[in-house]
Amino acid sequence: MANGFTKREMGQAILLMAMALLIALLWLTAKGRRADAPIASPQHADTVIAEERDTIPATAPQLHPFDPNTVSYEELIAMGISRREAVSLLKFRATGKLFRIREDVALCYGITDSAYQVLKPYIKIGEAYRIQPHAHRDGQYDRKAEESTTYITPTPFRIDTVSARYLRAIGAFTKRQAEAFIRWRDRSGMRDMEEVRACYVVDDSVATALEPFIIFPERDLSPFEAPVDINTADSSRLVEVVGIGPKTAHAIIRYRERLGGFVRVEQLAEVRGVLEGNYEKILQQICCKDVEIQKIDINFATPSELDHPYIGPKLVRKIVKQRQLKGGWTCTQELVETNILTKEEAERLNPYLVFGVQRAESE
Repeated sequence: MANGFTKREMGQAILLMAMALLIALLWLTAKGRRADAPIASPQHADTVIAEERDTIPATAPQLHPFDPNTVSYEELIAMGISRREAVSLLKFRATGKLFRIREDVALCYGITDSAYQVLKPYIKIGEAYRIQPHAHRDGQYDRKAEESTTYITPTPFRIDTVSARYLRAIGAFTKRQAEAFIRWRDRSGMRDMEEVRACYVVDDSVATALEPFIIFPERDLSPFEAPVDINTADSSRLVEVVGIGPKTAHAIIRYRERLGGFVRVEQLAEVRGVLEGNYEKILQQICCKDVEIQKIDINFATPSELDHPYIGPKLVRKIVKQRQLKGGWTCTQELVETNILTKEEAERLNPYLVFGVQRAESE
């Protein structure tokens, strides 16, 4: 055939068409299988976890209060929690462990720190899972019971000598939390409930449950009989005041140095670290005797010498500028009249200022 296909060419064309048809059929079959593939059940989620997100969106609208001791896998997924996080929580629970405080959720392997911070406001530990240890036959501390996994009934204990093992035995903390609590106590001291609650592993519910049983160390001297002078006391003397720990004692000393000395005990409220709940109690244990206050010569002090808790950078620039124009002042009333200080600022600063009148005359 001059103008047609040869038998060989016809055979090749038929072969190509057959191969194309076969490829098309295989593609359609594979697509159908993927569409009909069954979805893994929640019970096998720990073995078929897909690569999903590891954190929870901070604005997830599905989140609502839940008890990690009873919440189901389906409920966790419905709240927008990833499979990995949900399975991690359920595995933690499946080992026989309980969530006694919210912080226990952070111990789950698959719960990241960022995920825990999002979940924290919604975690509600049920009453049955909080500190409710099993009854003990005589209600007293028993070392064998303490060393076992059986909980014992809490009895009054001294906070300065209690062991991590005992805190675990009454169900207050996990092993890691109890050890962290003891380290915090030995480093910072605990003289009242405010300082107990300041420990980062102490949840509010745990503090409330422990409060009736805690015995704080007694003091040798009553603070009312031997008040502490905050102008002369060192850090070891300051920590004898109930409500003042080592960190607060150092903060008081640093502030005292910047201030030039305290002129009234109420100034202690200005110290960072003095808690509002402890303030009134501390005031009953301290005094402020007359001492030589370090004063600032406002007419001659350099900008660095004007550094004072009551004089901010803006006020320093204002004083230096006006002093160059006016030549100085003779009393705080002049500072008020020239709008350098308000009446309240002048009253507060007055004990710390000197005006250098005699020095100027001698020169």
